Amino acid sequence: MPQVFKVGSYWIYFWTNENKPLEPIHVHISKGGPSPNATKVWITKAGSCLLCNNNSKIPNNVLRNIMRIIEARSSEIIQKWYSYFGEIHYFC
Repeated sequence: MPQVFKVGSYWIYFWTNENKPLEPIHVHISKGGPSPNATKVWITKAGSCLLCNNNSKIPNNVLRNIMRIIEARSSEIIQKWYSYFGEIHYFC
């Protein structure tokens, strides 16, 4: 499970198996470590975030702050995704 970075007690990470064909670039967010009920956020070509789901029920104000950090670090996320998976597709 490649951890991209942490924000407080929240992990931002990729699953090692992101399906075939590879899903569009995204990160999972969960508190305390990887979880099957993780929140999922798409990364756009412009480096913005789009919430796919909030399965881990992160409070809205906390999730907004985490998404701002993800956007600020989107180029790092894109680089790590490409380094790990060897290809990138975008949701939009």
